[in-house]
Amino acid sequence: MKRTTLLMLVFALAAMTILPAVAQDEVTLRWRTRPDNQAEIDVYTAASQTIDEGWEGVSLVYEPGGSETASYQDVLVTEIEAGTAPDVFWIPGTDVARFAKAGLILNLADLAAADADYSQDDFYAGPMGFLTTSIEEGTPALWGLPRDVSAFAIYYNADLFDEAGLDYPGGDDWTWERLAASAEAISGLGEGITGFGMNAWWANWGYFVNASGGSFFNEDFSGCGLNNEATVVGLEAAQALFESGAALPWGTDSEPPFLAGSLGMFMNGRWATPGTIANADFNWNVAPLPVGPSGEATNWLFWGAYVVNARTANPEAAWDLVTRLTSAEIQGQIASLGANIPSRATQEAIDLFLGTLPESGVNNQAFIDGTTAADVRTEAPLFLGNWPAVDTAYGTGVAAVFNGELTAQEFADTICEQVAPEFESQ
Repeated sequence: MKRTTLLMLVFALAAMTILPAVAQDEVTLRWRTRPDNQAEIDVYTAASQTIDEGWEGVSLVYEPGGSETASYQDVLVTEIEAGTAPDVFWIPGTDVARFAKAGLILNLADLAAADADYSQDDFYAGPMGFLTTSIEEGTPALWGLPRDVSAFAIYYNADLFDEAGLDYPGGDDWTWERLAASAEAISGLGEGITGFGMNAWWANWGYFVNASGGSFFNEDFSGCGLNNEATVVGLEAAQALFESGAALPWGTDSEPPFLAGSLGMFMNGRWATPGTIANADFNWNVAPLPVGPSGEATNWLFWGAYVVNARTANPEAAWDLVTRLTSAEIQGQIASLGANIPSRATQEAIDLFLGTLPESGVNNQAFIDGTTAADVRTEAPLFLGNWPAVDTAYGTGVAAVFNGELTAQEFADTICEQVAPEFESQ
């Protein structure tokens, strides 16, 4: 009896020793995105639950970010420095260099090299080129994996095109000349009706520069590339739309007028599709961007990446989470919302996207045409420059051009000298 009691006591003590160790093996990972609305929050929450349910030993906590501006990134920086940031989070592609150079995110190259299931070739080459940019010579880099990609398209009000007797946007003759003529014709339909609109941030005016054969930066992204005739041609074409009254004034949020039915065309990304489906009570669709003077189909490849907090206590599990979040299954789940395109460039992923929102009738192919355009420019983080400062200087100058305070030629003649210190100081 005594021996039995002694054995039971030994087992009980052993259990008390072992159980806390088992509990400590349970890893909790927090992760964050910047959703546009509750529908996106619900989709990411569901994706988190899907991963959580199939992952033994790991518990996930999804945290939706609360800001649609650069303050989202600024909050993350503050939280990382305070030790309160999530283990994994999404950031825009333009911010990857900022976070990497500041030591705020983990270089995942070694973890990826040890992962037999990982292949860089599964993803669009543009984002991966930036995500594998080294900041220390001879040291391989992988700063994260792209969550999604997007491209611009022309959202158009088919009812206004019909009323003006115009062909819908698209086709072999879809050029800047036809864009301007259509915008002017729609603006002539009556008071309160405008032909074209675009929001006041870098990608919109940048499209006009790119489609003229220009570029924001020089070839190795170490300096400004706007001091040329292509910049002048592109900005003058956009300015002409404003001067003619065929476009809403620069700085106007063009999405509300489009959704209200008073704007003929609106240049925007895939992220605007769900809101348009939900709020537009007129016939509409999307078309590729018109071809500019360069003669090539031109677009932006927008992207953002899942990255790992440099201070995470669980780097291996965090890398595992990044790969799970960018798996074909989860990307398909996210793409079903209709707000973005999977970052995997496989035909399977493209076909999956083309099948989204089947009841809406939206022309999904227009966005794929954008991501695979002959001249597609990838949203670029500046590893050799200060992008926020460069963006501010570019944007201030372009606004002055569009508001008639500066000529396009004066902008092109002075802007590169103005921003040169933001590259030289790096």
